[in-house]
Amino acid sequence: MGKNTENREEYWRERVAAHERSGLSVKQFCEQQQITEQTFYVWRKRLRNQEPMRFALVETGVVRPQAPAESGLELVLTTGERLRIGASVDLTTLRKVLEALRA
Repeated sequence: MGKNTENREEYWRERVAAHERSGLSVKQFCEQQQITEQTFYVWRKRLRNQEPMRFALVETGVVRPQAPAESGLELVLTTGERLRIGASVDLTTLRKVLEALRA
């Protein structure tokens, strides 16, 4: 994949993630961003149909020890969003969250 293609994909990943965080309808978001709805939908579908989401544990800065009840893990999505999962999480809830992320 060429650098321009990677840059375009990253741009659209950011746009799709920004839309999801915005709470706006696709139409409102596209008008605000000055992009066409058709292009937005094409890229959103293309990005969703790509290979499965990859996660990485990333630690930056000073790591403070956590109490045993607070320990767990943190997933950092390719969009930069973080999902902290405590050790005491309900497994049914965790499965639902992971299924939603895969959708």
